[in-house]
Amino acid sequence: MSTTTIEIHVQPKASRDRVVTQGGAIKVYVTAVPEKGRANKAVVEVVARRLGVPKGTVFIVSGERSRTKLLAVEDLSEAEVRRRLGE
Repeated sequence: MSTTTIEIHVQPKASRDRVVTQGGAIKVYVTAVPEKGRANKAVVEVVARRLGVPKGTVFIVSGERSRTKLLAVEDLSEAEVRRRLGE
């Protein structure tokens, strides 16, 4: 299968880790601070857990220093990624 890319907005230092979809936009809240890659690592873990896939199949393609990030997810279609994140 191919690799799907999705755009997300990240909120670091949140009260809890969670994924919220609002009108097609995907927001990922993580409790980690945006220092030394901690928030980026947390984003990958939270998204992978929500998708039910191994962490090694989720990558940050761009936006490592931005709240808006482009993620790549291997072996899932965009429709399946959006369905699983929207649950």
